[in-house]
Amino acid sequence: LKQPNAGGRSIGLAAHPLGTLPDARAFAVRASRGGALLPACSAALRPAAAPIHRHAHCIHASVAASEVEVMAAESAELKSDFLRTLKWRGFIQQATDMAGLDQLLAEKTVVAYLGFDATASSLHVGSLLQIMLLRHFQKCGHKPLVLVGGGTTKVGDPSGKDASRQLLTEEVIEQNIAGISQVFSRFLTFGDGPSDAVIVNNDDWLSPLEYLSFLRDYGRHFTINRMLSFESVKQRLERESPLSFLEFNYMILQAYDFLELHRREGAVLQFGGSDQWGNIINGVELARRVDGASLFGLTAPLLTTADGKKMGKTASGAVWLNKDLLTPFEYWQFWRNTADADVGRFLRIFTELPQEQIEELETRSGAAINEAKVVLANEATSMLHGEDCLAQIQQTAKSLFGGDGGSAATDALPRVQLSAADVAAGVPLVDLFVQLELGKSKSEIRRLVTGGGAKLNDVKVEDAALVVTADTFGSTGSEIKLSAGKKKHGIVQLVD
Repeated sequence: LKQPNAGGRSIGLAAHPLGTLPDARAFAVRASRGGALLPACSAALRPAAAPIHRHAHCIHASVAASEVEVMAAESAELKSDFLRTLKWRGFIQQATDMAGLDQLLAEKTVVAYLGFDATASSLHVGSLLQIMLLRHFQKCGHKPLVLVGGGTTKVGDPSGKDASRQLLTEEVIEQNIAGISQVFSRFLTFGDGPSDAVIVNNDDWLSPLEYLSFLRDYGRHFTINRMLSFESVKQRLERESPLSFLEFNYMILQAYDFLELHRREGAVLQFGGSDQWGNIINGVELARRVDGASLFGLTAPLLTTADGKKMGKTASGAVWLNKDLLTPFEYWQFWRNTADADVGRFLRIFTELPQEQIEELETRSGAAINEAKVVLANEATSMLHGEDCLAQIQQTAKSLFGGDGGSAATDALPRVQLSAADVAAGVPLVDLFVQLELGKSKSEIRRLVTGGGAKLNDVKVEDAALVVTADTFGSTGSEIKLSAGKKKHGIVQLVD
């Protein structure tokens, strides 16, 4: 069926026999250009269904994943604690059959999963929303599965990418899995209990697949027409960027993950970012076609900051979650520097403070909003790195910004060590700035010096060619402090 919206744009809906349309109160699809609300008519958006035509598709290609908005009826009170929590805190972007999912979550312990590909040795703060979603899920009595993509990382997710990802060796992928897995235990409880989290690796079932058998059994359920309609593919083609056949298979593998986890672990719900909506729908539909299973999907928004920048990225690079890549102080400082307009939203998503306290903090303005920023930084940092680090962080912050002349400890700052032999030979100052990640390159540091933003022990650096020697440390000193602007600092330590 095709129905034009107010802007003249058409929305394609799957053909259904009479009597199989889902409840319009639970779902609606809205075209982005002012279209009227229409009921979503796909079996993939409705777990319990009468038989449908075998060639029906989910949503017509003209409606991009980012343009689909699933509207839960505001008048209907959510039954499950989990969805009520997500709704108030701002975690819900889209869901399949919200009413059915709400009923299921209210009645029993549900198994759900969320996937993380191992493309780096650490996750960054952009993944934290998804981890917090799993945390709320477990706290509401349900069982989270953490899927690490040992298999899909070998392919590479094309979603949101203008170019193909660099192919990683199996050794690097294993190292990355070990790295990203460190974080999950900070947020989730693992074990053998009914709601304890479990880590699974899709390499366990993807690598042993026999290619021809897989294509015959599962490839026939995917049409090229529909695969070409997904945003991850359309954007590449529109920009004339290469899309390899390897990457083109990613959506099929992710769909198969959902089917396999339903069979192995009883998973009935998949979480993901809103850019994964199409891939999640593929999994729901594949399980319905192959096993007759009724599965659900729920996506969270892809966060951007108030100035439109992607969450998790700064001018200095990614905000990593592993402390060997980003110190607890730098992590705390990231949250402390949150823009005023983002404070309330981030308190809801990245802390577990009660609603009443957050709503009070959201009323702060002017200088008082800085107190809310400190609360945000303390809560987010203690959740990841533990409360024990906060005293040292606050002491360091006071030393740097509190006007006490820097007398307090600076142990929480990033640091590099130099030997006596190093300083005897002399070390270029710009090299130390780069090693402390106070800038991305030597040329950037030289521009910083020229602009007056580089300091050594709080004194402006005038010469970018300065070389650090034993004299720089003085007769009794063993540390010097380097600063890039007012908020980025590091320590160079002289060791025996």
